[in-house]
Amino acid sequence: MTFKINHLLAALLYLVLAGCVTFIGHAQTKEEVAGFTQTYKNQNFEAKVDSIMKLMTLQEKIGQTAMYSGSWDQTGPIIGSNNGKYIREGNMGAMLNAFTVKGTRELQQIAVNETRLGIPLLFGYDVIHGHRTIFPINLGMSTSWDLKMIEESSRIAAEEASAEGLHWTFAPMVDIARDPRWGRVSEGAGEDVYLASQIAKAYVKGFQGDDLSKHNTILACAKHFVAYGAAQAGRDYHTVNMGEDELRNVYLPPFKATVDAGVETFMSAFNELNGIPTSGNKYTLRDILQDEWGFRGFVVSDYTSINEMIQHGFATDSLDAARIGMNAGVDMDMMGSVYRKYLKTLIAEGKVDKALVEDACRRILLAKFKLGLFDDPYRYIDEKREANTKYQPEFLAKAREIAAASLVLLQNKNKALPLSKNTKKIAFIGPLVKDEYDILGNWAAKGDRNGQAVSIFEGVSEYLKPHQILYAKGCDILKEDRSGFTEAIAVSKKADVIVLAMGEGHHMSGEAASRTNLKIPGIQPELIKKIREANPDKKIVLVLMNGRPLNLSDEVNLVDSILEIWFPGTMGGAGVADVLFSAYNPSGKLTMTFPRNVGQVPIYYNMKNTGRPIPEHNPKEDYKSNYIDVPNSPLFPFGHGLSYTTFQYSDLELSSNTLSFSNAITASVTITNSGTMDGHEIVQLYIHDKVGSLTRPVKELKGFQKLFLKKGESKKVTFTISSDDLKFYNNNNQYIAEPGEFEIAIAPSSDFKFKHVFQLN
Repeated sequence: MTFKINHLLAALLYLVLAGCVTFIGHAQTKEEVAGFTQTYKNQNFEAKVDSIMKLMTLQEKIGQTAMYSGSWDQTGPIIGSNNGKYIREGNMGAMLNAFTVKGTRELQQIAVNETRLGIPLLFGYDVIHGHRTIFPINLGMSTSWDLKMIEESSRIAAEEASAEGLHWTFAPMVDIARDPRWGRVSEGAGEDVYLASQIAKAYVKGFQGDDLSKHNTILACAKHFVAYGAAQAGRDYHTVNMGEDELRNVYLPPFKATVDAGVETFMSAFNELNGIPTSGNKYTLRDILQDEWGFRGFVVSDYTSINEMIQHGFATDSLDAARIGMNAGVDMDMMGSVYRKYLKTLIAEGKVDKALVEDACRRILLAKFKLGLFDDPYRYIDEKREANTKYQPEFLAKAREIAAASLVLLQNKNKALPLSKNTKKIAFIGPLVKDEYDILGNWAAKGDRNGQAVSIFEGVSEYLKPHQILYAKGCDILKEDRSGFTEAIAVSKKADVIVLAMGEGHHMSGEAASRTNLKIPGIQPELIKKIREANPDKKIVLVLMNGRPLNLSDEVNLVDSILEIWFPGTMGGAGVADVLFSAYNPSGKLTMTFPRNVGQVPIYYNMKNTGRPIPEHNPKEDYKSNYIDVPNSPLFPFGHGLSYTTFQYSDLELSSNTLSFSNAITASVTITNSGTMDGHEIVQLYIHDKVGSLTRPVKELKGFQKLFLKKGESKKVTFTISSDDLKFYNNNNQYIAEPGEFEIAIAPSSDFKFKHVFQLN
């Protein structure tokens, strides 16, 4: 019930005066209360919010802007809070890190039964790539290029999270990331604006569904607004400086895509942008997000990011930080306590307009109404649903499928993959062969790291008999203990084929996990080299588990095949085995470039040219924009990914060589599976605007299609191109397409040379 009985009369009186209901009487019986509640349900959300706010004190409105953490989990530095006291005083609107039916019921009962107005709490949690059933890390899911699968993963995550009392996730992270030193590349969709925007919309749709009033949907949150992925030196929380054209054309579009998809909340970032911390940046939060884009949801700060404006040197103290944050457009203060403590004073002193606080409160209450929490604060709290929802067989089957689809076959010399189930002996060596802990990756919510997760060893055991499997750990991920080398080398010598499972620990990517060394960590590279020296003629497969692009410049010469598996999640080991033994033909393609070494970073496919590009006819010509020790090219480019079959591209055709501003043209190509196995191919459309009023990238992804072809089968793939696909923000912040010549290609990766052009007139 929305209000306690002793407050229903006041609410009813307001509604009558507002003309919202037609009956008059005292809410004295259960039947009359129920009748009032039903009538109340029939009003539009805005009227409902207004009716409540008429009854709220200023301090209660401020209370809705405060968020504190429960003790179920820790996702940042702890700032002391008295949750029960704050809830009873009406000084808390939301909680993070509080879930389970039992836990959320106890807290919600305090909010509903022990406060003056009974306003329910919002419960939020970092459900990033699954809640109980954990899917591949987001960077891994992006390499599937499968929007339907990505949407399904967030739909399942919403099912499981909502069944444990959660209303809200702090996802998706839609930061463009071009620097693999930054640990949080693992949480995003990589370096490309177009692809990341499409993936962002898929996540929002999956989390929020088509009706937020359903009890299996949760609020999505677009983060981190904005340009967090461009932190200097790849160091988390660090400074960002960029021009307006880069901000508009690279870092803002995925956020705009989430607004278009109906995302209900945004999160401000930790970084500063051009000298102004993003939690105090009125230009991005009010001028762009609210006024330009028309966003009507609410903005929550990242964890204490309002307070951190003091350390940035932008606020003098906590009082000043509260002033800056609210005036800039942050509606809810996560863990900082500055709104609860100081907004009332700031309003009294005329430093914050009361209307801004009321608007923030209104946006937060509106979200609660959309979720149906005022109709039934306990609608997400159901023990039976909680018990029956997590780890459903169909969820695990989908997690296995997505894990397999996210794997990228980077290299496959000598056809070392797929493995044969008839091989006499296969050695599985490395610290991650039997791992069930790291395989879930960072931000694994409440995934079970000790029992539910399927290891690579368990996965391959489905395909092989025990006598076919040899195993040695060899070494740890980071410890410099070589005592296991002897056993690992001895085991490798007994095998017909060697599989190495190596990479990062889950804690080595994610938040606060920046690295300057992009090599496989620890002494693992040394073990790889020794195993190759001991087995010069055997096929060696490297199964790489990690959360970022790594420098594999040595490994490409030491092993035959490299299978990038990221952190593949709860069913990861099974999905990896499906690919190793060709039950699933690998189809993933990179969404981040792999550098030759850290000195190339940042490196990405859609860079801009220089006035001295390297000429194709003479790549060693002097005084050009090149390195003297390595090529400019990456080790593995954006869009790269091999298959167990082969695909041929032929007969690229344009319906016209001239495109007008009012009509579209089509580009088509024939794709043939010329190999011996059925498989998926991800077909990519690239365009280059040759001359612009602002220089344009050397190539840009403008479309893609993922198709399945049986061996020997051919299909014609067609893309429609309009002037909208050629638009960008110019120097005047106008979103326009400019007449001129454009190069076009349809290719299997970003590593190609343009051969066709069309004209926009």
